[in-house]
Amino acid sequence: MITTEGIKLKHVHPLKALLIGYLGYIGLGWILLCLPWSQGSGQVGALDHLFTATSAVSTTGLATVGTSSSYSFFGQIVILASIQMGGIGYMTLGSFILLARNGELPAARKNVARWAFVLPEGFSVVHFVRNVVLFTFSIEFLGALGLFIAFRSAGVENAFWQAIFHSVSAFCTAGFSLFPDSLEQFSANFWVLSVVAMLSVFGATGFLVMSDLFGSLFGKRDRVTLTTRIILHATGWMIVVGWIGLFLLEPSYRSLSNEDRVLASGFQAMSALTTVGFNSTPIPVFAHAPVFLLLLMMILGASPSGTGGGLKSTSVSAALATVWSTLKGRSKVTFWGCKVPAHRLTMAFSSVVFYIIIFFAGGLVLLCLQPEPMADILFEAASALGTVGLSRGITGDLTPLSKCVVIALMFIGRIGPITFGLALFSGESKPLDTEDLAV
Repeated sequence: MITTEGIKLKHVHPLKALLIGYLGYIGLGWILLCLPWSQGSGQVGALDHLFTATSAVSTTGLATVGTSSSYSFFGQIVILASIQMGGIGYMTLGSFILLARNGELPAARKNVARWAFVLPEGFSVVHFVRNVVLFTFSIEFLGALGLFIAFRSAGVENAFWQAIFHSVSAFCTAGFSLFPDSLEQFSANFWVLSVVAMLSVFGATGFLVMSDLFGSLFGKRDRVTLTTRIILHATGWMIVVGWIGLFLLEPSYRSLSNEDRVLASGFQAMSALTTVGFNSTPIPVFAHAPVFLLLLMMILGASPSGTGGGLKSTSVSAALATVWSTLKGRSKVTFWGCKVPAHRLTMAFSSVVFYIIIFFAGGLVLLCLQPEPMADILFEAASALGTVGLSRGITGDLTPLSKCVVIALMFIGRIGPITFGLALFSGESKPLDTEDLAV
C-alpha cells in the first residue's frame, strides 16, 4: 500500500497529493502487470501494461489487449485490486486500515481524504471512510452473489470468479470484463444485466448520496439535501431520455423483440451515463444518431464523490439552471426555491469549459495520429476522458503515441479535469472549499 506519509503529505497541497497518489497506484499496478507471472498467452508490451494499469485505476475499462487472454489469474487479481483502489478513492483502504489499528487518522490524511471525496466542512472524515468501505464491500458482496446465481444459471464457466470480478468492476464503474465481448452474450439475460445495472447506479450515484438517502430513510435526517435531490433527478431523467432515444434511434434494435429492445436500450443508456462502460450490444454497428447520443451521455457523466466520471450531473444541472434563469430574465439562479451561490456557479462554469477544452485538445491530437473516422476517434476521446470504456472498436489499433494520449485522458478523467487543473496551478494555500468541487 502506498502511503502519503512517505512523501511528507502535510507539506503538499491536498490536490497535488491526489495526483501523486493516483500516479503511485498506476505505477504499482504497471510494475505488477509487467511481472512474468502476471502474463497470459501472447506477448504484451510495457506500454500496453501501462495502458491497462491506468485504465483500471481510472476505472475506465478501455483495453488494448484482452483481459482474460493476456493476463493470468494473478494478473487479473492485480487489475481487480487496481479497480477497487481507484474506484473507492485514493487513501480509503489505507485510512480504513489505520482506523482499525489506531482508531484515528493523522490530520494530513484527513485533509486529503476530505478533498478526495469533496466532503463538506464539518463532515466527519473518519465516519465517512468507515461507511464507504463497509457500504462498498456490502454492495459488492450482494452483487457478486446475484451474479454468481445468474452466471451459473447461464452455464458460465468459473462462475464464482466471474461474479466477483464483474461485481467489483460494475460497482466501481470500471467496465472491465473477462468475457471477450463484454456482456454481449447476455444481451437478453434480464438478471445479469439488471444486477450489473444496479451495481453501476449505486457506484455512480455517489457515496454521499447513498449516505444521505439511507439517513433519510432510517430517520437520521428529516429530508435529503438539495444536492442529493439534484443528483437523483438529473441522473434519473438523463437515463430515461437516453433510454428512449436509443430505443427509437438505433436501427439494430428494431429486429429485437419489444422486451429485448427495451432491455438493450435501457442498459446501454445506463452504461454510458454511469460511465460503467459495459456493452450488451456491439457499439461499432450503431448508427450515427445513437452514437452521438451515447457520446453526449458519456460527456455528461455520473455524480460527484461517486465512482463514475464525466462532467458530473451537478455541473450540468447548474449550467442548465443558469441558462434557464438567463432566458427568464432572472438575476439569480435557484433550484426548487433555493438560491445557488455565485461561487458554485463559477466553479460549475469553469468545470464545463475546462472539460470541453481537454476533450477537444485530446480529440484533435488523436485525429492527427489515427487514420480512423472522426466519429470513432472523438468517441474514443470522450470515452477515455469520461472514464467510460465504450469504444467503436479502435482501441486495439491505437498507435503508441495515441495510447499515450488516451492514457493521459483517462488519468485526467479520473482526477477530474478541473481538479487536475487546480492541482497543477494552485498554490500551497487552500484555494477553495471542498464543497465547490461537488459541482
